[in-house]
Amino acid sequence: MIQSMTGFGKHVIQLSTKKITIEIKSLNSKNLDLNARIPSAYREKELELRRTIASSLERGKIDFGLYIENTGGETFSFVNEGVVRQYMQQLGNIVPGNEMGLLEIAMRMPDTMKTEREDINPEEYLVIKDTLTKALEEINTFRTEEGKVLEADFLARLATLNDLLEQVAAMDPDRLLTIRERLEKAVSDLKTELDANRFEQELIYYLEKYDITEEKVRLKNHLDYFGSTLKSDDSNGKKLGFISQEIGREINTIGSKANFAPMQQLVVQMKDELEKIKEQMLNVL
Repeated sequence: MIQSMTGFGKHVIQLSTKKITIEIKSLNSKNLDLNARIPSAYREKELELRRTIASSLERGKIDFGLYIENTGGETFSFVNEGVVRQYMQQLGNIVPGNEMGLLEIAMRMPDTMKTEREDINPEEYLVIKDTLTKALEEINTFRTEEGKVLEADFLARLATLNDLLEQVAAMDPDRLLTIRERLEKAVSDLKTELDANRFEQELIYYLEKYDITEEKVRLKNHLDYFGSTLKSDDSNGKKLGFISQEIGREINTIGSKANFAPMQQLVVQMKDELEKIKEQMLNVL
């Protein structure tokens, strides 16, 4: 079953003094492109978190956010008292003012607040990893549901392509007959006597160049292979992309050999269906 690369997962857990939120968003990309936003206290764990995400999502443009909100009154930011007093003294030397006014101005100056680095709490980190696991489960569920929509669309377009191929096969004898009649008329218009056997040999050779039997067989095989790959256990977006390229090759060859307006119209419809498949293919994992 195929998966989409588009997805969203979010999980929130409330601890006694903190609320932990993890959000993961993904869009289509040829490779894994992971952008992580995490608190500075957990920078040393970033590589491990990235590995966990990469092993689960494999491919896509992914935005990962870890947000930790203190809800229990704890704070790790403090007023840098020495710096504030120096600012107030210098400001007072420049212009007289009351202490509250000087304090208000001083607090807007650089380095008036200092933040103590919070050590990683092992129990809290275990909760974060568990929260990440649940968020990954959510985004993978989202991707699977989107994949079902894509699969239904692909199957419908495959059915259309198979129907058009059957129409091509059905009109092929008439096409060859029309080409033959066209050539015979062109020769008769020359009003020149020709060796009948030689003409027949040349005609057969010429018609062989317009034969599309192999292309019809290969196209049918590619369409069947595409359908069976859709039903495989893993999502094979790149493989499906390669198969769709082969489908396009056979359709183009049929179009170049057709030399018959009704068949060329069918080829245009086939190209249109394949183009829509290729557009959707960009979203397949």
